Amino acid sequence: MLTRKQLELLDFIKTRMDRDGVPPSFDEMKDALDLRSKSGIHRLITALEERGFIRRLAHRARALEILKLPEAMEKPGFIAGGFSPKVIAGDKVDPPRAALPIEAIHAMELPVMGRIAAGVPIEAISHVSHHVAVPGSMLAGRGQHYALEVKGDSMIEAGINDGDIVVIREQNSAENGEIVVALVEDHEATLKRFRRKGNMIALEAANPAYETRVFPDHMVKVQGRLVGLIRNY
Repeated sequence: MLTRKQLELLDFIKTRMDRDGVPPSFDEMKDALDLRSKSGIHRLITALEERGFIRRLAHRARALEILKLPEAMEKPGFIAGGFSPKVIAGDKVDPPRAALPIEAIHAMELPVMGRIAAGVPIEAISHVSHHVAVPGSMLAGRGQHYALEVKGDSMIEAGINDGDIVVIREQNSAENGEIVVALVEDHEATLKRFRRKGNMIALEAANPAYETRVFPDHMVKVQGRLVGLIRNY
């Protein structure tokens, strides 16, 4: 038998997955259930998993699967103890004639590790500032991924603007021409196009206002490769 809060959370997860095709974030669950911290959500998720109602998918953030529902939730008009998920919906309208059907998509929640310079290099950043949901199709195969907020305009001709979120696959090597996160002299992080010339590494901007910077290869460490970009309008 589930507690009221467990029922509320399970109902909210199901409602969001039916609507969006992806589970809500822990922050969204916390707000919907009026909890003060995400630790309460972790405890509820664990309880639901132990009772066989949901399953967390390994090595994937924001990935939940509903395995079964209580009998009460399958009855028409079910409301978990008067709980009503905080879902905002607009007026229903007919889709455009040429519209394609919406399919459920897989998304992952990645940590945003602060800001990265696309301009004059800034200090390397290694703390999580917040999280962002990223379509699974944007991730480059296996391996760890993280996100960074772009600061500066040195990569605008590569389509990367100030304020964009770049998705990075963590790796320590790169091919010539790839856009990478480079750590210069262990304290400056920058987003640039990578070029190796013998034992020298060139970090190229995609803006003629910025000069290419060239370093001995021991002074540059590749921290990851650009695999995607998210832009808010």
